[in-house]
Amino acid sequence: MLGVLALTSPLAIDMYLPALPQLARDFGATEAAVQATLIGYFIPFGLAQLFYGPLADSRGRKLPLLLGLGIFLIGSLGALFSTTLPGLVGWRALQGLGGASLMVIPRAVVRDRYTGPDATKLMAMVMLVISISPMLAPLFGTIVLSFGNWRAIFAVLAVLAAVGIALTLFVLPETMAKENRRPISFSHMAKGAKVLFTDPTFMGLTLVGGFGMASFFVFIASASFVYMGSFGLTQTQFSLAFAVNAIGFFGASQVAGMVAQKVGMSRMVRLAVTGFFLFTLLLFLLVLAGFGSVFVMGGCLILANACLGLVIPTSMVLALDEHGDIAGLASSIGGTMQMVAGGVMIALTGPFFDGTALPMATAIAVCGLMAFLLTTLVLNRRPAVA
Repeated sequence: MLGVLALTSPLAIDMYLPALPQLARDFGATEAAVQATLIGYFIPFGLAQLFYGPLADSRGRKLPLLLGLGIFLIGSLGALFSTTLPGLVGWRALQGLGGASLMVIPRAVVRDRYTGPDATKLMAMVMLVISISPMLAPLFGTIVLSFGNWRAIFAVLAVLAAVGIALTLFVLPETMAKENRRPISFSHMAKGAKVLFTDPTFMGLTLVGGFGMASFFVFIASASFVYMGSFGLTQTQFSLAFAVNAIGFFGASQVAGMVAQKVGMSRMVRLAVTGFFLFTLLLFLLVLAGFGSVFVMGGCLILANACLGLVIPTSMVLALDEHGDIAGLASSIGGTMQMVAGGVMIALTGPFFDGTALPMATAIAVCGLMAFLLTTLVLNRRPAVA
């Protein structure tokens, strides 16, 4: 159920990637200008999580989901009928404002029901949808484009939002008891935020997952232009190459809970982050040396993303584990920090983007390095069985 809800927002990020060149032609815009439709989604998507977390802690999980899905539906319909690129960016921002609820609340629902390795298993399933949906979304988008133009993609997103509203109303149970709810107050939020921001484990683990997600976002923002422009792939070929990156993440995330039980959650994160860093460094060196073919890119990213399949769900569980009483706030702050990390990496990569693979590979390797350094600082002294 959480997976069905969680896939809507990732589809909004990536489903129209194969249509970016078409969209640029329709609006007479540059590639960099069209990328603003992604950044326009990410910024409110990240910031709005600060709102949905406290709302979910005070009003339960269902009401914020319905509010977010309603806003997302309006944004999708507005994007469907946009006639200017700035207008499309604005409606995309509204989509992001609503879609943020679908990132925060499923993670809080997991924390309502489970902790430890059991939570890792369920979190892995949710994060599987959140992380793999962007990988498969371009292929779905290509299928939709075969029946229409880029506007058809936003029509599909509007339908998904409507389905999500129906599921939330009639199927999803409320997982937060009324006696556990806290009224929204700035003093409570400030107190909770102080606890979180002064907890080095929470901050470090959140940013470890954040730089892992940032590597996805860098790839998302650049891949269509690199694969179709530099490598000369068709829309369908690009979508398939994009989807291949899901294989490693899919396999690894499904065994994350089992591996965590055997070796310890902290140790697993340390080992997996090290692998992520080494594979992204290898990708950067190969591209720098002139061996950056589509097959080299795909192979290195499969291995790197397999490591992230172990890192992302587990680091989130570890970050939230000591903050069950403010799980909604912790989830929202964590999600915002992760979106900010992704947005910053896209913004830093943009000025250097030249349609080739090197800027993208460089930014992904930087994400791997930052995750490795943070893991070394935060988890070295944490018990391996934690």
